Amino acid sequence: MKKHNKFKWSVFFTYFILTVAVVVMAFPFYWMIVSSLDKTSTLFRFPPKLIPDFYFKNYVDMWTNPPFGVSWWRFIFNTIFIATTTTILSVFNSTLAGFAFAKIKFPLRDKIFMLLLGLMMIPGEMLLIPNYVILKNLHWLNTYQAMIVPWGASVFGIFLMRQFFKTLPNELWEAAQVDGCSIGRYFVSIAVPMAGPMLLTLSLFVFLGSWNSFLWPLIVARSPHIWPLEVALNSYLGEEGDQWGLLTAGSTMATIPVLILFILFQRQFIEGLSRGALKG
Repeated sequence: MKKHNKFKWSVFFTYFILTVAVVVMAFPFYWMIVSSLDKTSTLFRFPPKLIPDFYFKNYVDMWTNPPFGVSWWRFIFNTIFIATTTTILSVFNSTLAGFAFAKIKFPLRDKIFMLLLGLMMIPGEMLLIPNYVILKNLHWLNTYQAMIVPWGASVFGIFLMRQFFKTLPNELWEAAQVDGCSIGRYFVSIAVPMAGPMLLTLSLFVFLGSWNSFLWPLIVARSPHIWPLEVALNSYLGEEGDQWGLLTAGSTMATIPVLILFILFQRQFIEGLSRGALKG
């Protein structure tokens, strides 16, 4: 009886802690939605009101008065194009490199891989100036490729794919060789199809990261016509005053699509991350 009661209390405290964690993490999103449905004059009232006034004029003003007169559809297209292209390029390169590090023997393979892992310890801010100088010399500033190519390969993606490919038994490759299968055919016909959940996980990871990217596009993109959503929203913060109502309305618009995407594929996302940690 005592053991049964102790188990019940442990379950209660577990769910209590998880509930508190969910509330803490979800509250900023809820507050963003509440702020987008309130008048600007009431946003900073105290005590704060958790139930919005459902003032939809913020959304109307945000949509009908886009920054610099550029249509929001243009910003949405830019964001989708940049995120999709970056995802395709990054997943392609990460899959090739991950397979090479996992299954192909070449000189200094492990040392090169450890060097790549070391790059993950370098703060991204340290790479901003070197990357900017390189793009300037290439005359790529203020172009789409400036926001895509530098992120066309991911150290984390290479690590993730390598970890998965190492879980594939060597006997599978030996059997394929007996049937006359080349290493390229084995990669395309056997290894990649088996890596489906991992590829989906990596795609979501890169896509969400690119969708939410702000600092790099802000630095390299000067023309509003190639701005993604995050940079366009930044225009609501300026010297003439901060338009918090329009900013929160636009932020809600930009957040909901990726939130829905993550909810739809969260099981595959978590499954892929778990598979990537199976073998070192």
